[in-house]
Amino acid sequence: MTRAKTLRGLVLTMGYACVAIGIAHVLLGNASIPGAESAGPTIDSLGRFFGAIFAGYGLAWLWAARQRPIPATAVRLLTAVFLLGALGRLLSLAVEGWPHAFQVALAALELALSPLLFWLADAEEKAHSAPRAPGATV
Repeated sequence: MTRAKTLRGLVLTMGYACVAIGIAHVLLGNASIPGAESAGPTIDSLGRFFGAIFAGYGLAWLWAARQRPIPATAVRLLTAVFLLGALGRLLSLAVEGWPHAFQVALAALELALSPLLFWLADAEEKAHSAPRAPGATV
């Protein structure tokens, strides 16, 4: 698989996953957060609000995926937000201790995917700007 195809697949996956997760948080509230089922109405309200924001973040990924080529600047900015979330999880771990195992797994995924997305960010732009042989397709 080429770097450009890998980028497109990851950008689409990020978009759909973030929209789905965000909507789940809006609809389920505290029940969508492992270990937070009884956190109370303040955390429920906050979680549902951030769920809507996360769904919007997913829509931004899907917008990027609809561009030809996928804009490297958009991928880098969206990845920076993703990485900031992972760093926030690490800060929480340092200040508050170990969260639910699912949150630890999410942090690991976020920390692993961020460098990959930064590396792939310009893959489609490079593929579209590379000289092509006559009759070649992109």
